[in-house]
Amino acid sequence: MKAMIFAAGLGTRLRPLTDTMPKALILVKNKPLLEHVIEKLKAAGFDEIIINIHHFGQQIIDFVRSENYFGIRIEFSDERERLLDTGGALKKAAWFFDDGMPFLIHNVDILSNVNLNELYEFHKKHAYLATLVVSPRKTFRNLLFDENKLLKGWINTKTGEKRSPVTDFDPVQYTALAFSGIHVLDPVVFNFMNNFPEKFSIIDFYLSICNREKLCGYVPSNLQLIDVGKLDSLSQAEKIL
Repeated sequence: MKAMIFAAGLGTRLRPLTDTMPKALILVKNKPLLEHVIEKLKAAGFDEIIINIHHFGQQIIDFVRSENYFGIRIEFSDERERLLDTGGALKKAAWFFDDGMPFLIHNVDILSNVNLNELYEFHKKHAYLATLVVSPRKTFRNLLFDENKLLKGWINTKTGEKRSPVTDFDPVQYTALAFSGIHVLDPVVFNFMNNFPEKFSIIDFYLSICNREKLCGYVPSNLQLIDVGKLDSLSQAEKIL
């Protein structure tokens, strides 16, 4: 099975740690975030992984090589010349997903107890273009889902900004859930990216097609998840692990 790890971010909220290293190599319990994610993917049967790199990208390459690629196939999608955002990163790596099978995307700074096997099997069982792990955790930016857990829009509850391709869109009619940075996609998704620029957000992409394609929200039971994006989240992450 194939997966992609988004590891190209600048990690600005983790400064000064990320002034000299990429976010992917920040230590949690004496182990880099990237290693935590690779081990989780590998344990779930994902044995072919592509990692996008930008900020201190060579350090990531050197680390993976020093670990003998963790005994699986690991490739790199080089964005050191230009950071492509999440949608552009996936589009650039499309060549890697050539087996016609669903694949998983995992942010490098997300640590959780999500059962990736159950998630992957859920996606395969249903006719969804994408399955997004979401939860009711507190955040200003929420994805909005209908009664069938299908994505219909987005809202920023702090600013009131909302986005949706649905006519006469009313956020009150939908369930607001936070995206986890973990999702499974069908490779057909690349057919919908042809008209997108080199750089774009995967969320913007999802919102542009959610009224004509099935994008499902998947809410795991007893979810424990932390976004290791800020300095004060490092100690919380150690507790989860």
